[in-house]
Amino acid sequence: MKDKKDRKAKAEQAQEPVQEEVQPEEAPEEAPEETAEPSQADALRQELDKEKDKYLRLAAEYDNFRRRSQKERENLFRDVKAETVTKLLPVYDNLERAIAHGTEDAAFLKGVQMTMTQLENIFAELGVEPIEALGRTFDPALHNAVMHVQDEEHTQGEIVQEFQKGFKLGDKVIRFSMVKVAN
Repeated sequence: MKDKKDRKAKAEQAQEPVQEEVQPEEAPEEAPEETAEPSQADALRQELDKEKDKYLRLAAEYDNFRRRSQKERENLFRDVKAETVTKLLPVYDNLERAIAHGTEDAAFLKGVQMTMTQLENIFAELGVEPIEALGRTFDPALHNAVMHVQDEEHTQGEIVQEFQKGFKLGDKVIRFSMVKVAN
């Protein structure tokens, strides 16, 4: 008997699936699930956009830090170089005076001149340049006027004598030229 009831129930179930597919109740249930998915996808996109923004800001911050550190290193290196050259300038001045004074001993004079040439080559390798002064127009950014002279032969503001040579490293003045200026 049980077998008969089972067969009858199976036969009825075989006919029912056609009716179940037609039922309109299942269709509205799927629609709310589809609208729920886009809101979750939107939330995920917003979260991804936030994380992407954080990443881009962090990358930009790091890039700025790297550039700032590089610039600070370059400035520090330039400042140390300028300080070192400043300490060597009295030696340059003494060699210049020794050459200008002259001597009867040619070997001594040649040795001093060779030392001066070697020091000038070292300055050139370091990027240190002498500031041209004699015959130029006075520039307070490069020259230090310690004397003025009334001279009709020279134009006003022209440098007529240089007492101490000035030097610069790139755009930075290490030592100003001490000069006499015509009025």
